[in-house]
Amino acid sequence: MKRVFGLSAKETSFARRGFCGSDARAREHLEKVGPAFMSGCDAALEETDLDALAARLNRVPLEMHGFAFEGAAMGLALLDWLTPWQRSRVQAFLLGPGHPHAYMVHVGVGWVLARTPGSVERRLARMEPLLRWLAIDGYGFHEGFFHWPRYIDGQPAPRRLRGYSRRAFDQGFGRSLWFVDGADVESVPRTIARFPAERQPDLWSGVGLAATYAGGIGAAALRALREAAGDCRPQLAQGAAFAAKARQRAGNITGHTEMAAEVLCGLSAPQAAQVTDEALENLPANSLEPAYEIWRCRIQRTFKHRHEMRR
Repeated sequence: MKRVFGLSAKETSFARRGFCGSDARAREHLEKVGPAFMSGCDAALEETDLDALAARLNRVPLEMHGFAFEGAAMGLALLDWLTPWQRSRVQAFLLGPGHPHAYMVHVGVGWVLARTPGSVERRLARMEPLLRWLAIDGYGFHEGFFHWPRYIDGQPAPRRLRGYSRRAFDQGFGRSLWFVDGADVESVPRTIARFPAERQPDLWSGVGLAATYAGGIGAAALRALREAAGDCRPQLAQGAAFAAKARQRAGNITGHTEMAAEVLCGLSAPQAAQVTDEALENLPANSLEPAYEIWRCRIQRTFKHRHEMRR
């Protein structure tokens, strides 16, 4: 099955993908992500018992747990797509061992959206209303990671995506740029500048998430990234806060996550995660704008206010 879908750890290497970046340490660090992801996908395709699956996923280094769970979600979503009469694996995973990694599970589902035909809207409608947009984020990451030359000069999201899905796609595509540009804090801003101005805030949000969750650089480079974001600093900080929350929820906050939260958010990782929790309170149930975007905007306003207060 993996061969049919072109899935292998070799396909995720920087050399195979043609990624840039001159920092060997950043590259070495980020190249650990692909094998962790694929180990999770392999496990999901091989294990029929969720407890046995979780045991395999938890064998990867703690720092890489989220990527393994993301890969497992892709594998389970792929099985669900192949057997629509038994479309319950991802949901059971979310209710069981995948629950602490809910953010990453939704992102992993997005890889299958990117690789399979059919209505994206219909599949989104079956997902949890708030976090379902992370599946489109995963779609965007997939396209950036595997097909970056197709999009890098500002090409729009796939035509099959409509409405807010196109923005969520950009958020995931922004995450992919952290890998495409090898965590180079000079290259990433140049790449983002090639996109229309109205798309750049969502791209910066994705960069903030990847820089904080995946890591790869030190404090000085993070400060340079923060300065390069300019007016998009609130979006960069919001992405960083999302990453801090994802790792806090899963119990795998790392040193690089703590450092990035301090630099990009001006808060500790737990404090940045708390900002996302507080922004969830009393989200409108019936709004023309997705509750997910209202959540993001609240977080961005919080960091914009904090930045203005520090001036």
